[in-house]
Amino acid sequence: MSKWNLPPKGGHMDIPDGIYLQTMSITEINERLKKNDVIIVPIGSTENHGPAACIGEDTFLVTRMAELVAQETGCTVAQPIWYGSHPYHHLGMPGSIIVPEIIFKGMLRAVIAGLWNMGFRKQILLNGHGQEYVIPSAIHEWAKIYQLPAVLCNVNWYHAIPEHCMDKEHGGPFETPFIHADEAETSFSMTLFPEMINVDKAADNKPIGWMPEGHVDKAGNIYQKPIRWYGQVGFGPIEVSAYPEGNVGYPSKATFEKGKPGMEAFLDYLEKLVNDIIKTFPPGKLPPVEGITQRDPKEIEQYIKGPLNGGKSIYELRYPP
Repeated sequence: MSKWNLPPKGGHMDIPDGIYLQTMSITEINERLKKNDVIIVPIGSTENHGPAACIGEDTFLVTRMAELVAQETGCTVAQPIWYGSHPYHHLGMPGSIIVPEIIFKGMLRAVIAGLWNMGFRKQILLNGHGQEYVIPSAIHEWAKIYQLPAVLCNVNWYHAIPEHCMDKEHGGPFETPFIHADEAETSFSMTLFPEMINVDKAADNKPIGWMPEGHVDKAGNIYQKPIRWYGQVGFGPIEVSAYPEGNVGYPSKATFEKGKPGMEAFLDYLEKLVNDIIKTFPPGKLPPVEGITQRDPKEIEQYIKGPLNGGKSIYELRYPP
């Protein structure tokens, strides 16, 4: 029996209930850091998801996930990044706001730096959109620039539960493979924000590919085919040309029941990740300086202290991030 009560009753973004960073005063934040200094940063997008779903679907998936886990673990959730990077095949689709990779990575580096300077040195970048090939680059760019001790990771929720994202032919719950705003994604969305999903308005279409099957994976790379979905251009059409509906596949087949076991499994995983981080690195503790940076430990100590505690601001190392 799962402890997760799905769907939740609503979101928490504008409720001062101890979940979202932006609803707290700096005094409350400093007190919270003494108990749990892990923060989840939901990274979504604004993107056409067809007539059945809201254009903020990718963002609401990760914010609702993060909220539920924060309630269980005591970690903090940052307000989401609403606008994301997009692969080439999304270009031109009305409803999608496409941020160039260089700008998107700059934003992520700035967020990581600002949260680190605030005291949140353990960050989970929880991604809900097809930009998983960009986020790790931003993390490593930040680490190369600053060389400060931190615990940073990128979690793409669908990577954590591949068996729950597959079609029935491969042991999963769905009739069709996971692609975009389809049976699978819509089913998962129905477990977290059914109030924004209207399956009765769904407009199905048939996915198109020009190459034989077996080469390129689909969303989430859950079948582990040789070429990642983002590792090609030209194997299939761009969406504005082939899928004017905005979705790719069969959202009409989505149900709450199909998505629930997978969503519960992911929430279990994310809760474990938060708890394992805080168990390994209790509040205030960081990875050993000598094991994670080439900077002088005496220099590092000043930045760990922070600008209001007799130390230095991270921005004394570099600005902009």
